[in-house]
Amino acid sequence: MSPELVYLLLGGSLLLAAVLPRVVHRWALSAPIVLVATGMLIGLLPAWDAVVLDPVAARPVIEHVTELTVLVALMGVGLALDRPLRWRSRESWRSWSPAWRLLGIAMPLTIAGVALLAWGPLGVAAPAAVLLGAALAPTDPVLASDVQVEGPTLEGAVDEIDEDDEVRFALTSEAGLNDGLAFPFVYAAIFLASVGSVSQWWAGWLAWELVGKIVVGVLVGVAVGWVLARIAFRAPARSLRLAEVGEPLLALAALLLAYGASEVAGGYGFLAVFACALTVRAAERDHDYQRHMHDVIDRLETLLTLVVLLGLGFALTNGLLAHLDWRGVLIGVSLVLVIRPAAGYLAFLGHRTQVGDAGLDHRERLVVAFFGVRGVGSLYYVAYAAGAVSFPEERWLWSTVGFTVVLSVVLHGVLATPVMRRLDAARGEPTASALG
Repeated sequence: MSPELVYLLLGGSLLLAAVLPRVVHRWALSAPIVLVATGMLIGLLPAWDAVVLDPVAARPVIEHVTELTVLVALMGVGLALDRPLRWRSRESWRSWSPAWRLLGIAMPLTIAGVALLAWGPLGVAAPAAVLLGAALAPTDPVLASDVQVEGPTLEGAVDEIDEDDEVRFALTSEAGLNDGLAFPFVYAAIFLASVGSVSQWWAGWLAWELVGKIVVGVLVGVAVGWVLARIAFRAPARSLRLAEVGEPLLALAALLLAYGASEVAGGYGFLAVFACALTVRAAERDHDYQRHMHDVIDRLETLLTLVVLLGLGFALTNGLLAHLDWRGVLIGVSLVLVIRPAAGYLAFLGHRTQVGDAGLDHRERLVVAFFGVRGVGSLYYVAYAAGAVSFPEERWLWSTVGFTVVLSVVLHGVLATPVMRRLDAARGEPTASALG
């Protein structure tokens, strides 16, 4: 393919990414579906006939691109959440109970459900089965924008969906936290493949991978966010108060500093970025600078999502699904239609958000349980684990995860807009389309 045609395709794709959200907003169709389909069409062009995409050979590129995409999305999610998390307030922790239930109940059940299905009836080796469960369990902060909060709501704003929406808050906060919390189970798969029996590594894994790295990641993220927020909003020298200057690149600096510092300290960088974003958001919550930072992150996320989704679509028609078999199809369909919905619904049994409050009703529980969108994070975890240790089933893992992500993109993408509109209408709230 000539360089001129590459520029033409990239330009057309960027234009597509810019107009798609507005064009498909009123239809039962999401921008990710169109981007994946566009990538598939590009892959079918005669110029690519000789190309067979081997995800094993392309693993380093996939790992770094998906890693950056998830990091940017996590920063955006943290800046978008209006509900504060005050460490010393019991009521604040209680208001986040939807997130804790999804993380503490739904996610382990999902990991166990996928891993046991793959390892037991389907005969997948234990390390690969655990990796599959860990990679497919997290919901995605990149592709789930249709069911998440839209951005930081400033005081006096009337054109935003209220952040008290428990459904959108639950799905947004879950997507922000569970990407980092999937890592302990990715490491469990790595240890199974490299060390062997669980009895040889479980104590160290429990103390460090499951607890220590989470604590380090959160503490580093909070510390970086606190320092940068102090500089941006309250620095003694006006030239350092970036909020007054209106320089939104602080959000990118925060993302990179939090991730880098956490990784150097041995913590989970994904959690550090989300914790950093929440901390920055907590400072001067009604300042316009919050919106400016979120807008910069949102633009970068759009660009990176464009690259990933076009690449995913291209890979679908150029070898990604070459090793997909009935086992992979069964796992993907079972996860999207049975395992995640059941785990998500069970997580909210007896749920109360406040004293005397009934919490999520039956309809809302079903929506939260069903819309566990799979996406870019799943691709990253497979790339990360396969880069750390050899998995004989690696190509099958790529095909299975790729199929599951596309299934989720299509099914959830088609249903998200009409379902959320009906839910808003049933609660007597203005829909996103009405606000737009």
